[in-house]
Amino acid sequence: MRYRVIFMGTPEFAVPALRVLLESEEVVAVVTQPDRPRGRGRRLRPSPVKEVALSAGLPVLEPERLKDPEFLSALKAFSPDLIVVAAYGKILPREVLELPRLGCWNIHASLLPAYRGADPIRWAILRGERRTGITIMQMDEGLDTGPILLQKETEIGEEETGGELYARLSVLGAEALLETLSLHKEGRLKPRPQPEEGVSYAPPIKKEDARLDFSLPAGELSLRIRAFDPRPGAFTLLEGKIFKLFRPEALSENPPDPPGTILGVREGRLLVTCGEGILAVSEVQLEGKRRVPVAEFLKGHRLSPGTRLGS
Repeated sequence: MRYRVIFMGTPEFAVPALRVLLESEEVVAVVTQPDRPRGRGRRLRPSPVKEVALSAGLPVLEPERLKDPEFLSALKAFSPDLIVVAAYGKILPREVLELPRLGCWNIHASLLPAYRGADPIRWAILRGERRTGITIMQMDEGLDTGPILLQKETEIGEEETGGELYARLSVLGAEALLETLSLHKEGRLKPRPQPEEGVSYAPPIKKEDARLDFSLPAGELSLRIRAFDPRPGAFTLLEGKIFKLFRPEALSENPPDPPGTILGVREGRLLVTCGEGILAVSEVQLEGKRRVPVAEFLKGHRLSPGTRLGS
């Protein structure tokens, strides 16, 4: 038995799930965000999900408003059994939630009820979590509050970045979706309400959230750098230019220099004082330049000990 599925998703995270559905179910349409300006030239470009959908010859809908009568009428005409949502980017109204006979399933990148909201992957790293995972959820009108259909856990690596975890969870989400579909067809899927304890939220990340405050402990700054690698990139200022730091390690030394002071370079790592400890970073990127190892950066730039970052 193959379900008639409408898939709703936008970024690269959603692509593995769409590919799984193309192999296992009858995908009748794809809904994604309208083309947006991207890249240095700010040219209009389709979403990664749209690119896959078009290559598969699927109808693609790009509504600005999900309550638009024409859009709702188009959805209904596809007679879907199920709508699957993965990082679509908008909250679904009741009119959409009630349209398919099996409802709407969401692939959420956390172990709900932890990290409900738009940015669970980076918030899990920011808060120093050791484990996270994927939840397949039956959607309701709340913010990630619906019954849990299936969960898969995974450890967060000690040096894992937001981008690396994003890529792993996108694949895990596709695997979890496939398992959920199999269980449902076998009549063995058992939805369960989310626990009332352990609720936390993951609001959207703003670029300013990635600014580094060196009065904080080195360990906290290390988490911030990992979470925002590669986008938007944790940054400070060097001589008035955006200066991004990558591949961090928190050292327990506590020199007397004020926070944000460059101490020098040791074993190819730039050392910066913090409110507690020292931040050692292996890669940097100056505004307008590419990301490079510290040793390569120093071939064209001088970072004198005593230089203060952030001003």
